[in-house]
Amino acid sequence: MSMAANLLDKLAQKNPNEPEFLQAAREVMESLEPLMERHPEYVKAGIFERILEPERQVMFRVPWVDDRGTVQVNRGYRIEFSSAIGPYKGGLRFHPSVNLSIIKFLGFEQILKNSLTGLPIGGGKGGSDFDPKGKSDAEVMKFCQSFITELYRHIGADTDVPAGDIGVGGREIGYLFGQYKRIVNRYEGVLTGKGLAWGGSLARTEATGYGLVYFVEEMLKTKGESFAGKKVAISGSGNVAIYAAEKVRALGGTVITMSDSNGYFVDEAGVDLDCVKQLKEVERKRCSDYINNHPEAKYFEGCQNIWMVPCDIALPCATQNEINEQDAKNLVANGCIAVGEGANMPCTPEAVKVFHDNNVLFAPGKASNAGGVAVSALEMSQNSMRYSWTFEEVDAKLKNIMINIHTKAYQAAKEYGQEGNLVVGANIAGFVKVAEAMLAQGIV
Repeated sequence: MSMAANLLDKLAQKNPNEPEFLQAAREVMESLEPLMERHPEYVKAGIFERILEPERQVMFRVPWVDDRGTVQVNRGYRIEFSSAIGPYKGGLRFHPSVNLSIIKFLGFEQILKNSLTGLPIGGGKGGSDFDPKGKSDAEVMKFCQSFITELYRHIGADTDVPAGDIGVGGREIGYLFGQYKRIVNRYEGVLTGKGLAWGGSLARTEATGYGLVYFVEEMLKTKGESFAGKKVAISGSGNVAIYAAEKVRALGGTVITMSDSNGYFVDEAGVDLDCVKQLKEVERKRCSDYINNHPEAKYFEGCQNIWMVPCDIALPCATQNEINEQDAKNLVANGCIAVGEGANMPCTPEAVKVFHDNNVLFAPGKASNAGGVAVSALEMSQNSMRYSWTFEEVDAKLKNIMINIHTKAYQAAKEYGQEGNLVVGANIAGFVKVAEAMLAQGIV
């Protein structure tokens, strides 16, 4: 049995009911086998075993009272996975699907993603099974205040800096930050994704989507391609999807699909982003309402067939494991040349294999969607300096970070004999920086 297989077997025995975490660990550890052979000092120091075990796991009760006066109880999580290269950094996800396995998978991925940015931030993740959809502002505020009343003791500007994720936008960050400030009596950069009037960064809203496209643009260049004239299928309709679509359009591509949890629409003439922004950011409506303004578009219930729509480039920006093996085969059959992960682990391992076997350019999420956390780290820097950069300055820094991430991943893959395999390259490049820090700091 290989060392990676042995590690994964032990991990499965310790975490038998955590499929998402085990999937993420398998994808990383199998690609790190060349490192295990080349760096025996990592093996001797137990780096691989240690990085698979969170430094701290916090799980807590979140009681709150709804508008009917009924007491509700949710479960909250914060997984502080690795602080080897900086304070824990990672989002909070509020969604009914949230459980320990999903938060651990996201936190583990965050270690390598944050390392790849080149910025001094460790890896963590948190959230709750609370669903903000359909809740009043008052209910969301009560929940957020209860959530942070427990979490505040575990976070801080130099300890753990959460951000937003699915279900946690500007409204939620505002309520969380307000309660944190009230409890600790300090105004500090402990949460990122804040409003511009109170410590937020320009370009943070756009960062993950823009960064995804900057990364995929670099990846396309390795094959002499670009977004110009390409049809692009995008899933999701949140910040990542909307601003990926905006940047694709700026680079000459045509976005033809978007989706939400109920279904997707296809607009071959090109998605009307102003309409989508109005529906999703202002009116909080569903994608099905898009066709009310664009009857030429087609809406389909359910999301299972979105990847059957012929496209040149696919950008999955919705949720984990949304592209399976058959979806990948459909994309290949329809002539797709590149796939870039905007969500966290939206492609199953079987799907990734299909892309590699068919020479489809593939950008793994820990590299391609790192733009959000990169600008979150830039927000932390601005908070520390009591200063703010212009949109153009932040965007330029973001673009350089994403170009550098691609360069590091591409070169690492080439160095270890797997040129073009950015999954392997991103895992190795991200891991080595963390491993060297862990070696220097001793057995902690």
